[in-house]
Amino acid sequence: MHIDLLERVATAPISWGICEMPGWGYQLPVETVLNEMSATGFTHTELGSFGYLPPEPAELRAVLDQHNLSLLGGFIPLVLHDPTQTKSTLKTAAAAASAIAGGGGRFFITCAVSHPNNWRTQPLTASQWPIVANTLSQVEQIANDYGLAQTFHPHFGSLVETQTETTQMLSASNTGLVLDTAHLLLGGSDVVDMVKRYLDRITLVHIKDVNLSIAARVSAGELSLMQGIQQGLFPPLGQGGLPIAEIVNLLETPRRNLWYVLEQDTAIAEGDPTAIAQLRLDACQSIDFLRGLEPALAGVGASQ
Repeated sequence: MHIDLLERVATAPISWGICEMPGWGYQLPVETVLNEMSATGFTHTELGSFGYLPPEPAELRAVLDQHNLSLLGGFIPLVLHDPTQTKSTLKTAAAAASAIAGGGGRFFITCAVSHPNNWRTQPLTASQWPIVANTLSQVEQIANDYGLAQTFHPHFGSLVETQTETTQMLSASNTGLVLDTAHLLLGGSDVVDMVKRYLDRITLVHIKDVNLSIAARVSAGELSLMQGIQQGLFPPLGQGGLPIAEIVNLLETPRRNLWYVLEQDTAIAEGDPTAIAQLRLDACQSIDFLRGLEPALAGVGASQ
């Protein structure tokens, strides 16, 4: 049976400015963030920066239950290309998988990085791609052992950033794809074309709109990702330059009940009392945009 679109929209702590990158901005308390998520109408969230929410399963479930939230999955940056770090990488993956599964999640979201604190020191070499594929396969086995589906996230500033690198990753492995509409665009991909070409590989959607003029400056290196975000890189859905309605229509046509994570990466300053209210307003505007798409989507495809 087909599940209505809005019942498949989750959020993530990054939408409330929670990020593991040093100097990102003021990190709101857990209670504040979860209260805001619930008040906005969300029923599911991703884990966010590992350690922000309690990693111990019973405690994690308890804190989410208090806010009528469930865990959808977790984003885990991993070093996949260096065989000297494989043992450490798999240990990190197992700990993360245990936390995600124990919290009731279903997705293990992998991102390939050079180092946990420096995501892209230099591009992968031809000889490193088979190592990436092999380590990714081992991570997938760990995820599967915990009842999770691994899905791979190309991310601006990571080792799989460009359209060529994303295509290479998809060719080298059988892992599903996280369609992050903004990060694919920042890496130079044609998002609509990627949806059409890899529809069957997409297992999760991170959906956000993009201010194209700011995106061009970020992609060109004139602004850092954080500087772009602070200047309004990710506006509410429907207020940027990505064809969000067309993308959602393409994704919904097969009626596969995909999950969407509404991410509007933000960085907020401490002591800004208007910031929290604005974050909720932005999320509500995005939800209203998706709600407006539902009548048009009602007759798309055949129900499962």
